[in-house]
Amino acid sequence: MNVMLGEVGGKWLDRLHQHVAKDLRGKGWSQTEIARILGSTQSTISRHVQKPTITLPASADEAMVDSWASELSQALSSIGPDSNIIRQRLIVEMQFGGNQTLRFDKTLTGLDLDSGQVERALLRRLEWAIGRLDVNRIKHILPAVGMNIASCIKGARESDEVAAFPGRIAIVNGKLRHHETPAFGVSNHLASILIQAHTMNEAKTSIINLKPQISEDKVDVKNIRDVCSNLGYSFAMCKKGKLVGISFQD
Repeated sequence: MNVMLGEVGGKWLDRLHQHVAKDLRGKGWSQTEIARILGSTQSTISRHVQKPTITLPASADEAMVDSWASELSQALSSIGPDSNIIRQRLIVEMQFGGNQTLRFDKTLTGLDLDSGQVERALLRRLEWAIGRLDVNRIKHILPAVGMNIASCIKGARESDEVAAFPGRIAIVNGKLRHHETPAFGVSNHLASILIQAHTMNEAKTSIINLKPQISEDKVDVKNIRDVCSNLGYSFAMCKKGKLVGISFQD
C-alpha cells in the first residue's frame, strides 16, 4: 500500500475522535466539553457528530480504532468532563524498506510555560495564523480599514494582555502583508470585544474583523446567524463596542 507519510495516522486519529465525540455526545456531554477533552474545537466536534464515519484503507484497522474509541469514551465518561489530563505519552513508529525504522517516544507533561514563554508562543501563533489565510477566499470580505487578528493569554482582562498586529493587514501583490510584527497592547477595539468574550468563556481567545455580507444595503444578519448555527458557533451582536445577546455556554 503506497500512502503519504502520516496519511494513515491522520485518518486513524480523525476516526477515533469522531467515534469518541459521537459516544460522549450520546452520553450527554456538550460539544464544548468534548472539544476541550479531545483538544479540538467546537465546530470540528459538530462536524464529527453530523458526518458519516470516516473510512480507513483496511477494515482490520477500522475495527481496532473503533474498539479503542469505545474503550476511550467509556473511560472518559466515568472520569467526567471536568477532569484534566496531566501527562500524555506519544509513541510513533514507522517502518521503511531496507530494515529502516523511525521511532519517536515522547511524553507531554501538561505543565504550563512561564509567563514570558506563553507570550512569545502567542506571538508566533499570530504570525502562523496569517500564513494560513487564503487570500482568494477572504479578499471579498476584507474591511476597507484593513483586517487585523488579535489573541489573548488565558485570563486576560486588560488590553495589554491582548496581542495583535500594529497597523493593518492588507493585500499587496496578491498576498496578505503586515508592516510590523505582532505585539501586545497595540489593539483597542478588537481587544475590548475579545476581553468581553473571554471573560464570559475563557475558551474564546482570538478575534478577527471581517466585512459582513451586505443584502439590500444592509448587513445580512440572518445569513450570518444561519452560518454560525451550522458551524456550531455562538452568535452575538456588538453595539457601541459592547457584546449583547450572548452566553457562550455551549
